[in-house]
Parts: sequence; C-alpha cells; structure tokens
Amino acid sequence: MKKPEILTFGCRLNTYESEVMRNHAAALDNVVIVNTCAVTGEAERQARQAVRRAHRDRPDARIVVTGCAAQIDPERWAALPGVTRVLGNREKLDAASWSEMALGQGNAVSDIMAARETAPHLVTEFAGRTRAFVEVQQGCDHRCTFCIIPFGRGPSRSVPVGVVVEQVRALVQSGYREVVLTGVDITSWGDDLPGRPPLGQLCRRLLGLVPELERLRLSSVDPVEIDEDIWKLLENEPRFMPYLHLSLQAGSDIILKRMKRRHLTADAQAVVARARGLRPDIGIGADIIAGFPTEDEELFEQTLDFVRMNALPYLHVFPYSERPGTPAARMPAIAVPARKERAARLRAAGAQAALDFHARLMGRTLRVLMETDTSGHSEEFAPVRLADGAVSVAGRIETVRPVAVDDNGLVAEIL
Repeated sequence: MKKPEILTFGCRLNTYESEVMRNHAAALDNVVIVNTCAVTGEAERQARQAVRRAHRDRPDARIVVTGCAAQIDPERWAALPGVTRVLGNREKLDAASWSEMALGQGNAVSDIMAARETAPHLVTEFAGRTRAFVEVQQGCDHRCTFCIIPFGRGPSRSVPVGVVVEQVRALVQSGYREVVLTGVDITSWGDDLPGRPPLGQLCRRLLGLVPELERLRLSSVDPVEIDEDIWKLLENEPRFMPYLHLSLQAGSDIILKRMKRRHLTADAQAVVARARGLRPDIGIGADIIAGFPTEDEELFEQTLDFVRMNALPYLHVFPYSERPGTPAARMPAIAVPARKERAARLRAAGAQAALDFHARLMGRTLRVLMETDTSGHSEEFAPVRLADGAVSVAGRIETVRPVAVDDNGLVAEIL
C-alpha cells in the first residue's frame, strides 16, 4: 500500500491543514493530494506543474486537488489530466471526504462565504518538522485591493481557547517544544467569540494552561492590531518568542492607501520601535509587495527607504501578481521586469539588514531549536548552523554562542 503523498503550497495554515488531511486519508491507497495556494500566479503555476508531474510519474495514482486556488476556480483544476476530485477548503478538512466511496463521488466545493465556524482538528505530528503549527483562526473580513484569499477562505472565524489548548497540549505530549499560532488574519482572532477577546489573551491563557510548552511564536500579524497583552508578553514572558512578522506590504502611504491597508508607515514604524524598545534583539520580518499598480520609482524608493531605515532583516518579498477579480487588477500595471527588479533590490536591502542583525548577535548566548542535526533557528528566528562538524539532534534546544556570520546566517558553537 502506498501512503498518500501530500504536496503543499503556500502558507503555514496550509501546512497545518495538510497534516489534518494526512490523518484523514491515511487508509487510502495510491493517492496524491495537492494543497494549492492562490496568493500569486506563480504559486498557482507551481501547483499546476506539480499536478502534471504527479500524473506523469504516477499515472495510476488518484490525484485530489484542494486549497485556495481549487476553492476559487474548481473547474479549471478538475480539467487537468489525472485529477480525480477537487475539494473545497471546508470539504478537505472533513474526514468523510477521504473515504474510498467519497473519492468516486465527484467534486465537492461549497460556498466558502457561508462558513461561520471552524471545526476542531487534533494534529499530533508534522511530518519532517520540529516546529508545530496550530490553527487559531480562519478566513478574513478585510478586502485589500490586491488579495483574492478571502474568496478562498471565507469570513473570519475563530477557534475557541479550549480547542487551541487541547491541540497544543497534545503536540507538547508528542514531543514538540515550539508551537506557531497561525491563520489567515490571526490578529482578528476573537472578534466572533463572546466578549471579543484579543489574540494576546489567547496567548497568555495558552502559556498559563500549558506550562510545559517551551516556546510560543506568532505567524504574520497586522501592525495596527497588536494588542496590549501581546506587548506585555513580549516584554515579560521568556517563552513568548522575540519575533514579529508584520503584514506590511509597502512602505509608502500612497501605495498602502491604494492597497486599502489599515495602517500607514508611521504605524508600522511605531511597532518596530516599540518592539525593539522592549526586546532590543527582537527579530522582525515583513511581507512586502514589489511593483504594485501605480507604484512609480519615487513611491518604490519610499518602501526601499523604509526597509533600510528600519533595518528589517527577514523579508518575504513578492513581485506583484494580478489576481483576477480584485480591484488592483484593474489599476494601471507596472511592467513585469520592473516588478522583478524592484523585488531584487528589496531582497538585497533585507539581506544587508540580516547581516547587520546577525552581527549584533555575535558573542551572545542563543537558544536554538534544531531542525536538522546541524542547523536550526534561534528564538529571534536567526538561522544558525553548528560549527566545526558539531552535531546535535533534530528537535533538541541547544544553547550556543555565535562565532561567525555569513550570507546564510550565524555559525555557532554549542555551550
């Protein structure tokens, strides 16, 4: 029997959901599951290529396509050679979708905009990973002009505290020492729960109710929705990792307004300053789109200056990608080569900021979660490799001291 093969594209939420599907589909023979992403045209292209490759390499396998791209345009994916079934984002998490009988019942893609709750799922293992992801929120109620994801994920809905605690406790019992809270728009967690608790309250209660959890980390957060409990945890709780990844998107107020974001550059700059005031060695990352429609060279330079001025070391840079049906797709476009060139300049600025940040960590004592026997990430999310042939064990937390910096991160000795 061939265990199901899962090909995952896109975000950490998809990674979590792939493990849910792995559990549901465990009894199926000779199945390939392609969990797609719709954030960019490139992400969709890679998923289509994976479907074609799977059909070529395993022509007898049954291919199931799911994820955001499949939710938004199921007919397009169903037409690809070898695809047996297309499942929507709600259906893929339903155990009933993964029986032998269900595989022969055709596509199942419901109206995601009608979703009002998120079903709980207990995941105790993430294949090949030492860091676990836990879904705390699903969907998005905002309508940024460039983004198609709300139409793939539906409205925002929160996972109750008790369910999150149960999931984290199970992961810790399975040996995971670090958990990352993830979702589509995690800072909107709690808006649909009684009393509308903020995300920081979930984090605080989680750390209190699962004292054996060693490290808690957040995925991408909206700069204007970081609540006071999160700031207090950053200041006072050593188990709350000193890392913030900001959904920044641009460093130009004009572009941010055209994106219909909820923050301006001053808001993001205030977040960076406050975070570094509380934890001077905090790692800070950001998502940025290069070449958004109407972005001329002057507006791009504002974003580049923002990255340099705030020394953001961990950038996820994406050349703008038109998403059919979004308002930005109807705006005056920037030429694709210019988008790629601007993305390269932003990445270069981020790489320099990373070198500078890692240099400041030299000589410090760091705690590194090993992801292989020779490499891992520190609490600040700095990439670390062990020096001089030293070997550890994946999943162990090592105390190290950096002895060198290069383009790939830090080289460190075990203490």
